[in-house]
Formats: sequence, structure tokens, C-alpha cells
Amino acid sequence: MKNYLDLTGRVAVVTGASSGLGREYAKALAENGAKVAVMARRLERLEEVKNEIEAAGGECLPVRLDVTDEAGVVEAVQKVVDHFGKIDILVNNAGSIQVTPSVDLTLADWQQVVDVSLTGYFLMAREVGKNMIENKYGRIINTGSMFGIIAGMQMPNLAYNSTKGAVPNFTRSLAQEWAQYNITVNAIAPGMFPSEMMVVDESVEQLLQFRTPIGRAGKIEELLGQLLLFASENSSYTTGQTIAIDGGWTAV
Repeated sequence: MKNYLDLTGRVAVVTGASSGLGREYAKALAENGAKVAVMARRLERLEEVKNEIEAAGGECLPVRLDVTDEAGVVEAVQKVVDHFGKIDILVNNAGSIQVTPSVDLTLADWQQVVDVSLTGYFLMAREVGKNMIENKYGRIINTGSMFGIIAGMQMPNLAYNSTKGAVPNFTRSLAQEWAQYNITVNAIAPGMFPSEMMVVDESVEQLLQFRTPIGRAGKIEELLGQLLLFASENSSYTTGQTIAIDGGWTAV
């Protein structure tokens, strides 16, 4: 039986891969045959991811990176190309959040979120895109958020919500420009998933029971299927799309 999610022979790059969703994305890509470069600021955490992937029989290259550093992005992408020979899949996942009332949000805090969660996506896509265009193949998956589709009234997250709201149009714009090169660009918009950035405590669980049709937080494996589909050759006719995986929150 054919495995439609087989990524054997593909090379993937995952940013924000030292913890949370990024770490799970990297492991899932490796488990399905991809060689994976994991990028984040915390190299010691990346080494842990590398050890997990290699223990399961995969191949992993840890690369320390601050996605807001343009020269660092250029160098990191070149390091992956030098090591693996190409890049087929990019998962833009590095993120930042500031839970602060808007009247108290400093320009520095605003800029930091924008730099990581939007400018960082641009820099990674631009540099990886050069290799993908040359090879006439690519799969780019951007991590958005359901709070890029709806604002929510639970927390004051102006900077986070604004950058995540930009992700769908960033995705559409790249998709239409790069389709001619056999590059698809799609986005995943997660709802509430437990992670280092999102603590799902009893109060959050109560909110989810009230607010979402499915009535609970997400499980990481419920994100991975969509990630793997977007990363595979079998998503070749899907581009420019943002898929909310949120228990139905944005459907209500």
C-alpha cells in the first residue's frame, strides 16, 4: 500500500524547533523519512532534538539561529544546503508573544514580536526560496494561529494577533508568486495546544469546553497529519491555503 505521506529523500528545515510544536514537527518529518535541519536560539535544546531523531533512525542537523538576524539566516540556510545539498520543505514556526494591555505595550515589545513572527518568516522564505526556485520544487508551511483569523477576548495580544493575522496573506502572496516554480505555500492555524508558549490549565480547559464544539484542547498528533500532507508531494494542487485546526473555535 502506498504511503501518501512518505518524505524519503526530502530535506526539511524547521524553525522554532527547540521546543513545543516545532520540536514535534521536526520529529514527525523525520519519522516519515525526511532529513531535518532544526533551528532555534537554544542550541542545547536542538541537540536534544537531534538525539531523539537519531535514536529513532533519522538524520538531523542542529543549527543555532535567531530568525531576526538577516546575516544569520543567510548563513544558516547555506549551512543546510552545504550539508544536505538542497532544501525541499520549510516550516516557518519561530514565534513570540507579549500578553500586555495595548496601552502598556512598548514599541520594543511590539517590534520584537513582529521581527520574530513576521520578518523572520520573510527572511527564511526568501533565502530557502532561492534554493527551491533553483530546484523547481518546494513545500513551505507557515505556522499561523486561530488568533490570526479571530481576535479573541481572552488575553490582550495585539502584537501576536496582528502578526498571525498577516500570515494568511503572506502565505497567499508567496503562493501565487512561486507556483510557477512548483512551490506550494500553505499555513496551519492551530488553536489551543499545550506547549511552552501555551499553558492549558483548568481555566483554559473550562473555556474550551464552553467555546469549542469539540470541547477540549488539541493533541499534538492532531496537527501532524496536516503538516505532513502539506509537506508531501500529494499536496501539489493545494496552495495559498490556511487551515484552522482549532476544535471548531473559528467555526462558531
